[in-house]
Amino acid sequence: MTILSKESAQDVLVDVQNVKKYFPIKGGILKRTIGHLKAVDDVSFHIHKGETLGIVGESGSGKSTLGRVILRLLDPTEGSIQFSGTEISHLKRRHFRPYRRDMQIVFQDPFASLNSKMSVAELIEEPLLVQTSLTRLERKEKAIEIIEKVGLRAADRLKYPHEFSGGQRQRISIARALITNPKFVICDEPVSALDVSIQAQVLNLMKDLQEDLGLTYLFIAHDLSVVKHISDRVAVMYLGRIVEIADKHSLYSNPLHPYTQALLTSIPVIDTDENPAPKEEKIKLTGDLPNPANPPSGCTFRTRCPLAHDRCAVERPELTELEKGHFVSCHLYTQEK
Repeated sequence: MTILSKESAQDVLVDVQNVKKYFPIKGGILKRTIGHLKAVDDVSFHIHKGETLGIVGESGSGKSTLGRVILRLLDPTEGSIQFSGTEISHLKRRHFRPYRRDMQIVFQDPFASLNSKMSVAELIEEPLLVQTSLTRLERKEKAIEIIEKVGLRAADRLKYPHEFSGGQRQRISIARALITNPKFVICDEPVSALDVSIQAQVLNLMKDLQEDLGLTYLFIAHDLSVVKHISDRVAVMYLGRIVEIADKHSLYSNPLHPYTQALLTSIPVIDTDENPAPKEEKIKLTGDLPNPANPPSGCTFRTRCPLAHDRCAVERPELTELEKGHFVSCHLYTQEK
């Protein structure tokens, strides 16, 4: 199944089709495979050049695993991943290496992702040592340029990660990711570990860098207000599958999937006399996220869905385009065959 139109194919940087990532579950004395944990289960989407696609969902929905599969930090179990028109999902490590500099990642915890024993200069210049043949002076000049571009001072390159605040450390992580001039950056919850007062600064920095450098983002987060601020389109994941995907205006103004509706009504809204909060009935989900090693039959969301019916238990809904660019996986919107 594809959701990529032929008209936009030339403008697509990343095309993910029917990707699965299953982790084997070992058991018994001989540690044989007795099952599989379905972290990513048949996911398809595309990202246009210069676009930001946001991916939201609860913890355990497979967002971060999907990002690592796209970067080939994890090998996919099945499916196709194309980058700039080239199939990369089954390339051997030595053949994939040239693509590393074009595909980078910014992790959630900037302190954990930075080696505390290395200076900022060493951290940022390290990718250049691996991916380029630049001289020491050229690496230094490039590092200073990107350090200043993320809002730090050139003198900061001589310091160590523990000398910076959380927001500054994340700027260092961003500089490290951008030092090789990548085309595509996966942002894995890049502001969730930061104070709310700092989050907006980092998000605005990332938007400015995207415009200046022509970057394409896959932005992973659980905070829907953050995703709305930075994304062009949004995909909602539940238990390893995409249940809805649309441009952010359509998804936030007209959510179709019951899970998306529940996520959106859970966003806190400040109610004041000048700007009263809308009197929406909140959709409360019952139960916990099912075990991905033993997902429910049919629609995996049915065990928590207030609108589930008999068909949901026996037939898995397909991701279907109901409006232009608005796809949803729910039997409420499809006729029974």
